[in-house]
Amino acid sequence: MTIPDPARTIERSRFRHVLGHFPTGVTAITSLDDNGKPVGMAVGSFTSVSLDPPLVAFLPDRSSTTFPIVRENGRFCVNVLSSRQHAVCRALSRRGPDKFSDISWSPTATGLPRITDALAWIDCRIDAVHEAGDHYIAIGRVDALELDAIEDPLIFFQGGYRAFGPADALG
Repeated sequence: MTIPDPARTIERSRFRHVLGHFPTGVTAITSLDDNGKPVGMAVGSFTSVSLDPPLVAFLPDRSSTTFPIVRENGRFCVNVLSSRQHAVCRALSRRGPDKFSDISWSPTATGLPRITDALAWIDCRIDAVHEAGDHYIAIGRVDALELDAIEDPLIFFQGGYRAFGPADALG
């Protein structure tokens, strides 16, 4: 029996539609460029990797214009967005030079942009970057982290933003 090559049989639109039924949290990955200006991107593919040592990962698109700046800096901050931060997500999702024009932030101890009103922030240094199809897997070693608020996180599900809170929990 010959197994079909999935790369040839699965259409991009079908892949996105099916995987869109898996909810993802929305984070903002921030860093600084060579001039000390903030850069950032919205990311739905963020995960914890290891407790010992503490590692996290996110998966930027290989066509990203922001990730090369983050990679060159060698440090990034993960900002876990709240359900009230749709505008931050949209601003960081667009292409262009001044994504931070309407985003309030303060520096972490290492100077990275920590977005105001984010639920949590995780200050990291790049530990490894791996190629994976049309994306990279960027692994970060966690140097500092803090939970700033207990609110509903911003969730992306079935093509739209949603909130998920304690009242929604089962059991």
